[in-house]
Amino acid sequence: MENIRGPDTKDQAKKDYLKGMKYKDLAEKYSVSLNTIKSWVKRYGWSEEKKQKGAHKNKKGAPLNNKNAVGHGAPAKNKNAEKHGFFSKYLPEETLVIMEEIETKKPLDILWDQIMLQYAAIIRAQRIMHVESKEEMIKELKKSKVKTKDRSTEKTSTNSTEEEYEYEFQFAWDRQATFLNAQSRAMGELRSLIKQYDEMLNTNWDMATEEQKLRIQKLKADINKDDNKDKPIEILIKRKGED
Repeated sequence: MENIRGPDTKDQAKKDYLKGMKYKDLAEKYSVSLNTIKSWVKRYGWSEEKKQKGAHKNKKGAPLNNKNAVGHGAPAKNKNAEKHGFFSKYLPEETLVIMEEIETKKPLDILWDQIMLQYAAIIRAQRIMHVESKEEMIKELKKSKVKTKDRSTEKTSTNSTEEEYEYEFQFAWDRQATFLNAQSRAMGELRSLIKQYDEMLNTNWDMATEEQKLRIQKLKADINKDDNKDKPIEILIKRKGED
C-alpha cells in the first residue's frame, strides 16, 4: 500500500477513519505506528464524531428556519472525548503516545523498567569513569582570553596579543573517589528499587507471573556476584601446626 506522509497526514487519516478504514490499515497507509492512530482517535474525538455522523444519517432533517442549533455545534476538537485533555495542551505528541502505551503496563512492570534503567546506568558508568592508573591525569580547558594591545607613537605603531588560558586538572585519586561516591549512591538507589519490587511482588504474589518472580531472583544473584568481586581479600594467618 502506498505510504502518504505530509503536514496533512492527520487530516487525511481522519477522513479515512470516518469512512470506516481500520486502525491497522491506517497505520500502514500513513507510515505511523498503531498506537499513534489510536492516540489520534482518542485525543481528537474522532470516534465521537464518527458516532455523530452515523446518528445524523438516521435522523430526519430539522424543520426549516430552525434556530435551536445555532451556536451549539460540536467543537472542532471534542475535549470530552480526550483522555489526556489537560496534558494535550502542553505535552508533545510523542510523549502522549508513550503515556498511552504505559497505561497498558502493570505497576510491577513499570518498577522493573526503572530497576533495569538504573542497573544499566551503573554498568555503563564503569566504562565512562574508568581510571587506568594512579599516574593518569586529565587536563581540561575551562577559560580562554585573548587581549590585544595597540601602541603607537609619531614614528611607530605596534600591537601585541596576550593569550590567557585557565585549565582544570583532574587527578586519578580524585576521579576515583568521585566515581566511588557516585556509584555508592546509585547502588543504594538500585537496592531501594529492588526492595520496593520485592514488597510489591510479595503483596501480590498470587497475581504475579512466573517471569515477574524469576527475574528479580536472577538480578539479585548478579548483583551479589558483582559485590563479591569488589570485596577486599581476607588473609588468615595461622601458626604451623594449628588447624
